Amino acid sequence: MIIVHHLNDSRSQRILWLLEELGLEYDIKRYKRDPDTHLAPQELFQIHALGKSPVIEDRQTIIHESGAIIDYLLRHYDGADLQPPRTTKEYDQYVQWLHYAEGSAMLPLLLKIYVDPLGNNGAPLHPRINSELDNHLGFIENSLKGQSYLVNDTFSAADIQMSFIGEVAKSFQLLSQRPNLQAWLERLHSRPAYQSAIARGGVYKLA
Repeated sequence: MIIVHHLNDSRSQRILWLLEELGLEYDIKRYKRDPDTHLAPQELFQIHALGKSPVIEDRQTIIHESGAIIDYLLRHYDGADLQPPRTTKEYDQYVQWLHYAEGSAMLPLLLKIYVDPLGNNGAPLHPRINSELDNHLGFIENSLKGQSYLVNDTFSAADIQMSFIGEVAKSFQLLSQRPNLQAWLERLHSRPAYQSAIARGGVYKLA
């Protein structure tokens, strides 16, 4: 049985969603953020030295990092329908999105998360952060022009991985001028597997 070490309001929601798309049975070990600091509890450090989520346990194997978990699950549990064939150019695009989500796209959103609470003390950083947000969200918006999903107009695990970018951007009300991105996120939310994962893992409360 796969065990998901699941922290509320975190990237681990994506892994629950993927498991639902794959139709796999899994158990959830839940961890709650501190209501004041919003930090993960100390118990999570017992499974991951950095105290991060998601982490999965499967047949005595422990995997962390969302992209690595997605790759592991698709390789071990017949996930061919959720990624393009490896010999195609679409697979290369898929891998780029899979890494872009955490490699580049998340950074300006994280900076906004950490700097906004500083108020005027963080003001010198706002122009650079906003510029980077415009660059990255604009890139995603343009990439979705004329298509429903990120890779070859076909739903894939890249959409699941990238979804957290949309969720955080939505929490900051950054989607109103980006109709393609907003429609894409709504399209993802309409999937039965997404809704099942939210029912099990809990609704996002990112702002």
